[in-house]
This record gives sequence, structure tokens and C-alpha cells, in this order.
Amino acid sequence: MLDTVSGDSYARDMEVQFSPEIQARLERLASESGRTKDQFVQDAMPGYLDELEQTREMLDSRYDDIKSGRVQAIDGEEAFARLREKSKAWRNRQA
Repeated sequence: MLDTVSGDSYARDMEVQFSPEIQARLERLASESGRTKDQFVQDAMPGYLDELEQTREMLDSRYDDIKSGRVQAIDGEEAFARLREKSKAWRNRQA
């Protein structure tokens, strides 16, 4: 069970279920560092949520660009073909 930050009048405990692998990693890190599993999760969540919000904003923006016509969508196979050509040209310049 994870404790929420103390001092918040609305704070409630929150239970999070982890896979056995994640649980074992948290337990090992807690044991090795002398910190609690709760501290690791509390420290990790703000960064994870920031990254998730940034990714969501980027995806929303790209969707808006495509929907408005500012950016033209291309087929995935075409995109990979372009990347392969760029890589090939770059390797040829390096040789």
C-alpha cells in the first residue's frame, strides 16, 4: 500500500498492484538503499506523469496538424522507405 503525502487534509491511502517482477525490483532497491518502496514510487510518479502529459500533448498537436491539413500524413511503409534511403545515403557518404 502506498501512503499519500502527509499533511494533506484530503490525503488517502492508495493501493497499487504491481507485477511480481516490479514488486521484486522495488523490494531489492528498497533493501539496498534503505529507502521505502513508497518513497521510490512517490519520487517516480511526478516524472512519469510529466512525460505522459508531454507525450499526450504532442500526440494531440500532431493529430490537430493532420486533421487541419497543415501536415500531410504518409503511409508507414513509405516513411520506412524514406528512412532506409536516408540511411543508405548517409552510409555512402561515410564510406
